[in-house]
Amino acid sequence: MSQRVLTTESGAPVADNQNSASAGAGGPLLLQDQHLLEKLARFNRERVPERVVHARGSGAYGYFEVTDDVTGFTYADFLSSVGRRTEVFLRFSTVADSLGGADAVRDPRGFAVKFYTEEGNYDLVGNNTPVFFIKDPLKFPDFIHSQKRDPFTGRQEPDNVWDFWAHSPEATHQITWLMGDRGIPASYRHMNGYGSHTYQWTNAEGEAFFVKYHFKTNQGVRSLSAEQGAELAGKDPNSHQTDLLQAIERGVHPSWTLYVQIMPAAEAADYRFNPFDLTKVWPHRDHPLRRVGRLVLDRNPDNVFAEVEQAAFSPNNFVPGIGPSPDKMLQGRLFAYADAQRYRLGVNHTLLAVNAPKATTARNYGRDGLMASNSQGRAAKNYEPNSYDGPVETGRPLSAPLALHGWTGTHEAPQHTKDDDFFQAGELYRLMSEDEKSRLVANIAGGLSQVSRDDVIEKNLAHFHAADPEYGKRVEEAVRALRED
Repeated sequence: MSQRVLTTESGAPVADNQNSASAGAGGPLLLQDQHLLEKLARFNRERVPERVVHARGSGAYGYFEVTDDVTGFTYADFLSSVGRRTEVFLRFSTVADSLGGADAVRDPRGFAVKFYTEEGNYDLVGNNTPVFFIKDPLKFPDFIHSQKRDPFTGRQEPDNVWDFWAHSPEATHQITWLMGDRGIPASYRHMNGYGSHTYQWTNAEGEAFFVKYHFKTNQGVRSLSAEQGAELAGKDPNSHQTDLLQAIERGVHPSWTLYVQIMPAAEAADYRFNPFDLTKVWPHRDHPLRRVGRLVLDRNPDNVFAEVEQAAFSPNNFVPGIGPSPDKMLQGRLFAYADAQRYRLGVNHTLLAVNAPKATTARNYGRDGLMASNSQGRAAKNYEPNSYDGPVETGRPLSAPLALHGWTGTHEAPQHTKDDDFFQAGELYRLMSEDEKSRLVANIAGGLSQVSRDDVIEKNLAHFHAADPEYGKRVEEAVRALRED
């Protein structure tokens, strides 16, 4: 029996379901990729009105204060002088579970920061891990479907989780993070945050740099074992929300120190692995951490729904001096995040108090739509250009342009000399103590041993063997022991 052909919703055959169309092998993604846009747009509209991912969240207000001079790398105004403070809102979240899920579960955590700058809102949308499971946004809806409740059984299925990972060797690094000791944070206060993606900074001279963001918790990293997490989730499903709320209420203001790694743009093409690959980290020996400032949370929202659940973040909310990189996952999210909010909250969600600029005023020609309050003043025109002193363009790009070459079409990411899906996962494993390795192996084996198909188990075991022979052997033995019980 021949295999059925995958098609778009209009019935057209899909040529490539693994790689988004880009301008050349390493270039930004193309709006003409109907398959990518259709998948992301449909995925964003699967649930009403809850977020499809990052549904369960907590948040707080605070400020970001610059402590170190970075003006040689970016002309972003809110980073322009030491001591400068900018109001922020930070939303934490679990990723896979629904709004009614528990906090103390093994899952990545969202770490989304909205900076209310004088040049507009800057959204930095990241996680508590520096890497992710996949490197192309075309695979994101499929990945999340594999991790969410099965449409038949109505529960998360180990078969689905590990079957997707079996076909996605690039997930091995993030699996090693997630199944390790930091997979269940003790609280939102006791975890790091990362921009995860690669972004671009541009200085006043027009020089471009690629950057990665690291928010290091000043409370120290604390995590829960699988047993502790299960007990706490049963006793208090709201444990992380309660901890954050009560800490701020009693005057214990959690804080993080922001560091960045900086790579001159000219070095990216010849770096030993693809620096825009979301499944990889930049070794600190290559690009050391450079301190930027301090983020402090000091005020709880007055209303969780109005401010936490209606908070809308989009990584395409940049400010002058900061822009995107060719990171494929980032490129896809530039569209998908904003589109998700337009669906979930409406086209005027940016007018809500938590999302509206605070240090400046939005001035544009967007009008009408559901719950509109954007008249922009009496007799204001809704088109541009006009002869009535309406807002005009600056003519100055927010960031440096990205060089393009090659042909349009679906491309695998350009290969660098040291690109592979397993090396960094093996490095992470080898950094662990013996106790950490034992817990990691037990966590992986606990899930993988529940998979019903031997071929799926074997494919996953091959990934751990490729990362490190000892790693693979220990997981294989642990899985075998559990399946023989």
